Amino acid sequence: MITAPQKKKVIQVVNVMETGTPEGRYDQISIFADGKNGSRQITYGRSQATEQGNLKNIIERYVAAGGKYADKFIHYLPLIGKKPLVDDAEFKRLLKVSAREDPAMRDAQDETFDILYYAPALHFFQDEGFTLPLSLLVIYDSYIHSGCVPPFLRARFPEMTPARGGDEKAWISAYLKVRQHWLGNHSKKILRPTVYRTKSYLKAIQQDNWMLDKPLLANGVTVA
Repeated sequence: MITAPQKKKVIQVVNVMETGTPEGRYDQISIFADGKNGSRQITYGRSQATEQGNLKNIIERYVAAGGKYADKFIHYLPLIGKKPLVDDAEFKRLLKVSAREDPAMRDAQDETFDILYYAPALHFFQDEGFTLPLSLLVIYDSYIHSGCVPPFLRARFPEMTPARGGDEKAWISAYLKVRQHWLGNHSKKILRPTVYRTKSYLKAIQQDNWMLDKPLLANGVTVA
């Protein structure tokens, strides 16, 4: 069973991978040409929701909660994911100021990432018979970064999950190595540097930090 402190550490490590701090930078905006057909898009918040992905979900939650800037976001709702807002200065200003000034925006982000990413990752973790906190970290990171544990990557190594009679540590190790090779050679060059994620987790395995009871060095930042 994953404890509350272990869940917190899992989230803190992934926060570092996404925005460089264990607490997460709720107001961080990045622009990447990683949208449909190589289009530029906004990525936002603690776990970097994309404009063409789940950014709208965050804003919908914020508006429904009656956030301080809800009335200013309302007219953007039909546009998010439909019309590019990457060059809309006012929209980006609202994203930043709401995260800095209004706890409701931070809550909206936490709820979105918990419901759309952590919960499915935990379901996969439990359904496939995993038990170790580092395994959950690897799986959750994959959900945040890729939306799931991609079946095509699972098909590239022979190890079975614990629920299918396999060894947990062997599966996680094999998955990380396959994922690292995939990211490092990805057709989208923007993804290649993100092997810092898998390298950090493979180092944690070398240190036998399966219980996450030791400090973990996440892309140069130590999470105690």
